[in-house]
Amino acid sequence: TAITIEARGASKTAAIPEPGEGKRGEDGHIGYLLRQANTVFRMQMERALSDYGVTQPQFAVMTMLMAYPGISNADIARLSMLTPPTVSVIVGNLERAGLIVRTPHEVHGRIQQIEVTAEGKSLLAKCRKRVQVLESALVEGLAADEERLVKKWLASVGAKTFIVSRS
Repeated sequence: TAITIEARGASKTAAIPEPGEGKRGEDGHIGYLLRQANTVFRMQMERALSDYGVTQPQFAVMTMLMAYPGISNADIARLSMLTPPTVSVIVGNLERAGLIVRTPHEVHGRIQQIEVTAEGKSLLAKCRKRVQVLESALVEGLAADEERLVKKWLASVGAKTFIVSRS
């Protein structure tokens, strides 16, 4: 791929590097590379889950509900990296689809507790299998200690980002 840049009457054609080359590769800025990797993985997830009718944000919400039972919509938003209004829409859609159920809290009746239904758990398990295939492809060729190092680094980046965004 090439683009033409015109400056002061002269034109110059610049080759756009393929992913993994030039600034889209090891010579690139780390933030750009993180965004590039995230975008590619998200598109792969969307394709992998599409025939189940599940989006990546819905998958994230159900995953967090299973991992942290009893969390609030605000907690789901933070954990899923979505806005509270987006989570409200997703929760409503998942509830209408019979994948989650909201019930009043036993003590604090105004608080709604959200649980994944048996149907939701079954669908989430199918989705999880497909996502695990994608995740395995991401770490293919890495030794176990290298994979742990990558996870540790990514977790530390996420923790730093969370701290900065709250200050």
